[in-house]
Formats: sequence, structure tokens, C-alpha cells
Amino acid sequence: MSSFDFMLPYYGDVRLMQDAVRSVLAQTDPDFRLVVVDDGREPEVPGWFEQLGDERVHYLRNEQNLGITKNFQKCVELSQAERVVIMGCDDLLHPHYLQTVRSILAEHPEAGMVQPGVEVIDGTGAVTSGLADQTKRWLYSPRINGRRVMGGEELAASVLRGNWLYFPSICWRGEALRAVNFRDDYSVIQDLALVIDLLELGEQMVIDDSTKTFQYRRHAVSESSVQAFSGSRFTEAERYFSAVADRLDARGWPKAARAARFHSASRFHALTMLPGALRHGRADGAKLMARHALTTGRRQEA
Repeated sequence: MSSFDFMLPYYGDVRLMQDAVRSVLAQTDPDFRLVVVDDGREPEVPGWFEQLGDERVHYLRNEQNLGITKNFQKCVELSQAERVVIMGCDDLLHPHYLQTVRSILAEHPEAGMVQPGVEVIDGTGAVTSGLADQTKRWLYSPRINGRRVMGGEELAASVLRGNWLYFPSICWRGEALRAVNFRDDYSVIQDLALVIDLLELGEQMVIDDSTKTFQYRRHAVSESSVQAFSGSRFTEAERYFSAVADRLDARGWPKAARAARFHSASRFHALTMLPGALRHGRADGAKLMARHALTTGRRQEA
């Protein structure tokens, strides 16, 4: 059994998924297993995997559509390796991703998570740097000079203030990931919830920005997307930040609890989305975004 699993929950664009698979197969370190869990119904996909003829690749199609959270959970359950990546089906690996992550783990074998260097690409594959990623870099991410180990309240407060991580690029300690898995009640903020759960269990993260090894694809928000301007993502965020703040207060992590209640990056995101909701006549969504942007949570009094 390989010591490294790439898990690929798939739904959507066939061509982008195929490019993602090719980027895994192009790794300079060939010792890995790739598991693709197909949550769609595109007819040509099973045959494409069959013709690959690579014993490292395992493909399965869900009998019925599970949705994003359930499919992510299934990927975690199917993982077996000591180290696991749950990459996006439209993201790309540089050929030295696995080699680089293994070298980081050789230096920090105790790490529960590794955040390697990431560059952002757009829908065409061109390297880009939009407002969201500039904000991550300059306002929220810690200043890393090469490599740094973080954990506990320090890292929890940092990512709750503004989630600067690129979740699909993270390498997880498989045993810890399978013990926690994704929470059932979140579909948008589930990646942040997973990181906080692992930090509460004592896991640490190595952040290494010395070499770009992963390409995270950020698609422009579609102006025709009803869901994008519904405001539902911010309702979920409010529910999560309120719950985790109370939990972290009880744990004795007051800085992290305050960061959760203030959730500045999430509020800023809502503010930037508000004009689009108004342009599309989504008064309901605009109201939710405005409330999220302009209010913070309060600590529950004993």
C-alpha cells in the first residue's frame, strides 16, 4: 500500500478533471495512489479512466449524487494512506508537489497538516492574483520566511480572522483526518471547520511558501448564478462562527474565540458581494449579506 493518497472528489467539468488527473500522474515521485470518486453522470468518464491503464488510479462512480459534503466524507473514508490530499477536481499539481511535501514531512514528521506553496490560476489556467487572494496574502496570512510550524490557539485565531489556507493543496495526516472527517452540517465552511477541529486535538501545521507546488483554480463568480447572491453561505458562516467561538472560549482560547466572533474576512467578503445581489434584484440575499457584514457575534454570558 502506498504511503500517500490523492483523493479526488469529482463533479463538473470533464476536461478540467482530466487535467487534474494528468497533473497527479506527472509527479516526479511515482509512489502514490489516486482515488477518484465521481458524483456525476458524464457518460464518457468511466471509459476515459479505464483506458488510462494505470494501476495507481482507482475510479468509482456513486450510485446516486451525494452532494459535496457527503462526497468529501466518502473520500476521507476511502483513504488508507499515512498521508492524504483531497484536491479539487479542477486544480493542478506541479510535478514536484509530492517530492516537496515528502521533504517537508521528513523534517517535520509529527505534522498533522502541511500547507505548501500555492499559486492561483483562473478558469483558463493563467496565473492570477485577484482581490480575494491579495487580501489573504497581505491582511490575513502570517509572514512566512520559507517554512514555519504553527498550531493551537495561534493558528486557530489566524484562520478564523481570515481563512488564508488553500484547502485542496493541504496534505493531511491520514489517521487524524479519518478520525475527525468533515462535519455533516456545513457545505461551504467545512474546510475551515475541519482545520479547527484538528487544531483542537493538538495537530500542528507546517506552512512552507518557499516553492510553489500547487495551482489553485479560482473561477470568477458568475453574474447569472442565483446561489452566489442568495446569501445562504453567510447564514452558514454565522452559525459556524457563533458555535466555534463559544467552544473556544470554553477551551480557554480567548483570542481565537474573539477572532471567530469578529470574522473580519467573512464580513468583508459579504460586503463585496452585496452590490451584485442588488444588481440582480436579490433583496433577500442583500439583506443577509448586509447583516453579516455589519454585525459581530457576542459572547454568551454565563
